[in-house]
Amino acid sequence: MPAVKTLIIDQQHVGLRAHQTGAPRPSVAMQQAAPEGTPRRSVHDAGNSTTLPGKLARAEGAPPTGDAAVDEAYDHLGDTYRFYREAYGRDSIDGKGLPLVGSVHYGEDYDNAFWNGAQMVFGDGDGVVFNRFTLAADVIGHELTHGVIDAEAALVYRGQSGALNESLCDVFGSMVKQYALGQTARQADWLIGAGLFTSRVKARALRSMAEPGTAYDDPALGKDPQPAHMDGYVETTDDNGGVHINSGIPNRAFYLAATALDGHAWTSAGRVWYDTLCDRRLDKNADFSAFARLTVDVAGAGHGAAVQQAVARAWAAVGVPT
Repeated sequence: MPAVKTLIIDQQHVGLRAHQTGAPRPSVAMQQAAPEGTPRRSVHDAGNSTTLPGKLARAEGAPPTGDAAVDEAYDHLGDTYRFYREAYGRDSIDGKGLPLVGSVHYGEDYDNAFWNGAQMVFGDGDGVVFNRFTLAADVIGHELTHGVIDAEAALVYRGQSGALNESLCDVFGSMVKQYALGQTARQADWLIGAGLFTSRVKARALRSMAEPGTAYDDPALGKDPQPAHMDGYVETTDDNGGVHINSGIPNRAFYLAATALDGHAWTSAGRVWYDTLCDRRLDKNADFSAFARLTVDVAGAGHGAAVQQAVARAWAAVGVPT
């Protein structure tokens, strides 16, 4: 069954991410950096195998291929590069021009996408529950942000530090989409992975940052389990200590801060979150409170009283002390 195959492969890659530390380490063939300020994308076709990277399908500057997965991956890798470069002056994922490599048509009916420490990998979905995973710019931004986190803070992928890791990926993934669309914080939908579920599923998206716990409610999938407040924090040994479940709490804090400030999220709350991620005081084992205190400190040091107050109020609203 497709779901079983996906689960087996996902377990292997969760283990890889849980033990990944430091900057991403691409293979020798992927190591040559692009010139300063320009992306170097390459999208490969895995041919429904799990052998990576597969056959080169589109290199930087080449025209569209007509393969929707190839061309969407190419475009959204570019969206993510431009967001980090133009919003924060960051030259690719590692800040040093790392080429952006993707492989599409991975596995058979594979229901996921992931960053493996060197490249992006995309499944086609099973066509029953999920569509192809190249559809969503925010999902690609999310996964590539794991590489940014590896390079900056190496947040341990377990418990609250792991949930922060996932939340930061949603935060920047959502802003990749907002940046590409030119949206303000109040115009954005704050949904992660809208369009990934097929019409057969009662779902809006994978997650809602505005209303954690409301993204889906389907007889087969169950109800979105994310809490929106520390009162609902889930203590579990599953999911590396609830990294995907409890990420809803810091997700909502960011949403509240960004919409309180309005304007473009990446220039206000987003700038605070980015500066905090890059701050050497951020410990790899940071819990929600430690991260929240640092965002308030960073906001006060360089972003003004109004931003600092909005950030502090956002964390208070989700029950995280600062």
